[in-house]
Order: sequence, then structure tokens, then C-alpha cells
Amino acid sequence: MAGRVVLHGTGASPYSKGVELALKVKGVEYEFAEENLTNKSEALLRYNPVHKKVPVLVHDGVPIAESLVIIEYIDETWKEGPRLLPQDPYERAKVRFWAGFLRQQFYVAMASVIKTDGEAQERAVKEVHEQLKVLEEGIKGSYPRGSPFINGDNMGLLDIIVLPILGAHKVLEEVLGAKFLDPEKYPRVTSWVKALTELPLVKEATLPHEKLVGLLQFLRARALESAAA
Repeated sequence: MAGRVVLHGTGASPYSKGVELALKVKGVEYEFAEENLTNKSEALLRYNPVHKKVPVLVHDGVPIAESLVIIEYIDETWKEGPRLLPQDPYERAKVRFWAGFLRQQFYVAMASVIKTDGEAQERAVKEVHEQLKVLEEGIKGSYPRGSPFINGDNMGLLDIIVLPILGAHKVLEEVLGAKFLDPEKYPRVTSWVKALTELPLVKEATLPHEKLVGLLQFLRARALESAAA
């Protein structure tokens, strides 16, 4: 489907990064409008007046907000590209369930590690490992034979959601001083993430390690300052 596509987002947001990956997988040409979340643009406030957050996809002047909603919109609108969700209703329901788990529980737990220190951070790290155990068990048997993708032959919704956070696990471990992906404890999750990060499309979209380290250090310092204020 033709039409101008503009993504309002920020490079620091895993939610924005997920939408970018979805657009790239589907082969959709788009413009990226970088937002300053401390000084939000009039366009962002107009397009997403309820939450006033990124990402927002604007397709032919029509805005769509909330990253999971946007990704499903992309999948349904550009049908000629690889499918991001399975065709089978039951398989699609399972993908939506685990997408909700990653966003509502795992992302929240990881964000707590970034925003805390001391004993609070230790508790948050423990919670992340509890969530990793759940994810490890949950994806058992999900891989089609010979494929690194849970969705089949191409990257799908769960791949797109897990990459922005666990794809940068080495950055997280360096900045936060905690180990997350352990191939002995979480062999399926570790293999899944490793296969995804080696894809040319993913490498092309990933910022250099040093830049990601600096960005996370900045975000963590700002979060700790806000918590102490």
C-alpha cells in the first residue's frame, strides 16, 4: 500500500525500535521524526493527545498510537510483506499472549533494574530472572524445525518485541553490572536472541555498542537523579 509513512519516536525507546523493525521486515519506506521527550513537538501532542508518548505512526496523515497496535496495523495494511503474526487463530492468540507478557511484565522488571540501585536493584534483577524462567519455559517447542524464528520463516511480532531489550543484553550487563542471558540457565532464550542479533537487517538497525552504553548510562543517571529528588 502506497502513501507517506512517518514514525514519530526516539532512538532510546524500545517501543519505537520495535515499530522500526516491523517496518523494515515488511519493507515499508518511512521517515523517522526524532522526538525530544523533554520538549515534545506539537505534532506528537496533536497525534497522540491521550498518552502524549512515542511511538506514533502517521500513515497518509492518519495517526496510529501504541506500539503493539501499530505493529498489528502494519501487518494488516502491508499484506504483501512477510506476516508478523501467524495466520492460525490459536497460534496468533499465543503470540499476543506472550507479547503482552513481555511488555507488561518483562519490560517493567527490566526498567526497574535500570532505575534503581542497591537492594532495590538486587530485587529487580531477581525479578528479571524470574521472568526469564517463565519465558524460557513458555517458548519451549515454539520453534519450527530449522528456523530461529518463533513465527516461522521470518521475523515476527515476538522477535520484534524481544530484540530491543534483550538484543542489547551485553550493554545492559556492562552498565548495570548484572548478568542476564545465561546459556546454561536459559538456553532457548539465549539461542533465540543470538540468532536474531546476527541477522543483517538487525545489525543494520542497531546502534554501535559504545553509543548504546553511553545512552543507557545517561538514562540511568537521569532516572536515579529523579528518584532522589
